[in-house]
Formats: sequence, C-alpha cells, structure tokens
Amino acid sequence: MSNQQDTDELLPTQTENYKVSEKKAVDELQNLDANDESLNKWKASLVRFPNDQRTVIVQALVLQSGDHVIRMDVSNERAIEELSKRTVSIKEGIEYTFKIEFVVQREVVSGLVFLQKLKRMNVTVERTEDMCGSFGPKYETQEKRFPVATAPSGMLARGLYNIRSRFVDDDGVVHLDWTWKMEIKKDW
Repeated sequence: MSNQQDTDELLPTQTENYKVSEKKAVDELQNLDANDESLNKWKASLVRFPNDQRTVIVQALVLQSGDHVIRMDVSNERAIEELSKRTVSIKEGIEYTFKIEFVVQREVVSGLVFLQKLKRMNVTVERTEDMCGSFGPKYETQEKRFPVATAPSGMLARGLYNIRSRFVDDDGVVHLDWTWKMEIKKDW
C-alpha cells in the first residue's frame, strides 16, 4: 500500500453541503477589543502554554478496562517517540474505552475528529472515526471519552497490531498524527 493511500484512509468523512465558516485570524479578533482591559486579561488566561504555538495540544490517550488503566503520553515529540518503541498489551475479548485528553488554547477549534487505523501484518483490519465536537479555548484539560469497544478474541486475533491515530479538525488541520503498537494477549 502506498504512503498516499495510507494517508487517505485517515481523512475524516466529509458531510455533503457542509461549509466550514470563514476563519478569522487571531490578530484580527484581538484588535476588535484591544482597549477592553478585563477582556484582554481573560483572553490571556486561556493560554496554558504560552511558549507552545499549537492550538490543540493532545496530552494523552487513555485506555481503560475495569481497573486496568493504560495512559499513553503524547504531549510532545519525545513522549511520542518513546510510545512508538513500546507495545501496549491488552487481554483478548475485554470491553474497553478510550479517552483522549487535550488542551485548546488561543482560538475555537471546530469539528475535532479522532481517526484511528489498526493494521495487522500490514493489512488494515479496522478504521474508526469518532467526532469529538467543537471546543473553545480553556485553561483546563478537556477530554473526550469514546464508546465502549470489545477487543478481538481467539487464537487468530491474538498478536501485534500497528495503530496510526490522528486528531484533525474541520479545517483539515492535523493537530497530532502518531503511530503506536498494541498486542492482544490471552491474559493481561
């Protein structure tokens, strides 16, 4: 499979007749009320990481099944590199849920979508697309919990899966794109 084809599989589904509203530059919005001191103070409080120019900062992907919680740090390049070197193991047949933790700063982000593609032996076995919604800037960490899923089970399902995850918005801005490995085992 070509790299272009691989990338195309992780594009969000387009809704017919939906038009993304006109985007206004942050500078333009800031200049509208430049003389309002309290509003400017409030806007400054919405920037949690002033040295980080990203609008959406994805901090972690959390997999939870009962008492088992696996937290995958994706907050920076080093953490993503470390995650790509290790394998996350789960028990076959369990019910689990994903939660993604992120911070939105500086501007509103419309139509965030979480896309994920699972491959086994270089063959795509599953592609998921979950709409997260639109989010305004907020100092606190925001989260989106996804529906419960069931891990495959049986001898043929056990083994290593390569996963590519992507967080993208309506404007086509890819806020994070990373790969990681998951192994389905007979037991934890």
